Amino acid sequence: MSERTLQLMGTVIKLWIDHPKIEVLDNAERRLEEFEHRFSANAEDSELMSVNHQAGIAPVIVDKELFELIKIGKKQSLIPDSSLNIAIGPLIQEWRVGFSDAKYPSFEKIQEKLTVIDPRNIQLNEEKQTVFLTRPGMLLDLGALAKGYFADKIIADFKNAGAKAAFIDLGGNVLTYGSAPQRKDGRWRIGIQNPFLPRGNYVAVVNVDSESVVTSGVYERKFEWQGKSYHHIFDSQTGYPIQTDLASLTIVSKKSLDGEIWTTRLFGKKPQEVLTELNRVEGIDGLLITTDQQLAYSDGLKGRIEV
Repeated sequence: MSERTLQLMGTVIKLWIDHPKIEVLDNAERRLEEFEHRFSANAEDSELMSVNHQAGIAPVIVDKELFELIKIGKKQSLIPDSSLNIAIGPLIQEWRVGFSDAKYPSFEKIQEKLTVIDPRNIQLNEEKQTVFLTRPGMLLDLGALAKGYFADKIIADFKNAGAKAAFIDLGGNVLTYGSAPQRKDGRWRIGIQNPFLPRGNYVAVVNVDSESVVTSGVYERKFEWQGKSYHHIFDSQTGYPIQTDLASLTIVSKKSLDGEIWTTRLFGKKPQEVLTELNRVEGIDGLLITTDQQLAYSDGLKGRIEV
């Protein structure tokens, strides 16, 4: 058994594996560094940014994994009533919430950015593996999906290498495989962050078995302006942070990418609508905490949550 902690992607990444060879972790670290370089919306020389720099100019040939995630992201962004939009980059870069230069943009600036965030203007050519943003000023941002995609790929690599069990925590996005060490029932106990207290304070624990736990919350990145707090999850209709009664939403699923998709898709809905949807969709369960500190979870998590 071996473990490793990395500082990558602006977060702390923890890897643990039940495997005799340390090079399996070396390979994972290398792969995560490659992912960071390819998918970053903040590094000017990343492969994703080469697509953004050519917006309105020309299609760009991209690596098959980047193409795959953009294709998944576009499909999910076009679902009616979803809060997920991978073309939201211009708004994210205008507000800069979570960065030291965060600001409150002018109404005119927001209206201008709303004209270049339509995911229908992402043109994909499967045969040539090209991505073309048809409007100048468009910017893709895969931040809502990337960590889940990376986690799934790393755990798949661990399985292929013959690992008996493994665990990856990408800054609060957790994916488990196999039996948890020192646990008779083999289940992993994953803490759910209390959105009203500093990181490391848990409001509940969920027991999982080769599953992913992804949490999204308004507490993660925010900035204060004129006495009001603004978070990092945006409404594609208004250009402002989503108005929500949710402080955080946690999704439990087999794939980490599904967890990312559903936390973002559902974040703009009312708590009762979120619960109804979670109980309706097979293989997707969740726990939500409202801004007035109420906690609720879907039927599939009954008996698996310790509050």
